[in-house]
Amino acid sequence: MAVRTVIKIGNPLLVEKSALVESIDHNLRQELIADMLDTMVAEDGAGIAAPQIGESLRVVIFGIEKNPRYPDVEPVPTTVLINPVIEVLSTEIESAWEGCLSVPGFRGLVPRYKNIRYHGLDENGHIIDRVVSDFHARVVQHEVDHLDGILYPQRIKDLKDFGLISELQAAGTIPKIEE
Repeated sequence: MAVRTVIKIGNPLLVEKSALVESIDHNLRQELIADMLDTMVAEDGAGIAAPQIGESLRVVIFGIEKNPRYPDVEPVPTTVLINPVIEVLSTEIESAWEGCLSVPGFRGLVPRYKNIRYHGLDENGHIIDRVVSDFHARVVQHEVDHLDGILYPQRIKDLKDFGLISELQAAGTIPKIEE
């Protein structure tokens, strides 16, 4: 339907806990979800959460086939997930560099659980229940964090592992990526 403006770090909506979706109606499907998907695609994102476009609802979309920002990751099916719940399957944690549409121009080394199960509803009210690992698990955790008012810099253990992409690339800390 429309590409919306992605709100940025500092906007109070990004630190609020989002409301549960009470019913999946035409407006949710045809307006919010369509706008989220259009915005994610336009921004070359791997995911987006409703609060990032100004809607405080527990809805996320994620998915990646080929993306210049993530050249070496496995594909993740495009998924609409409403009222998501994450269950940690093991205490194994893996750190990797993350970025965010709401924190443009930066990357940070973020620890995340390697293996999770997530469930929720799709845009038609059908149950989604998946066990995932690696990048797929990372993307889901990142997006669900948005619903709880958490941005990835809050997860970084040492701020020396956070910076402008251009500076991190110049230092050889992260590889050159297309933005």
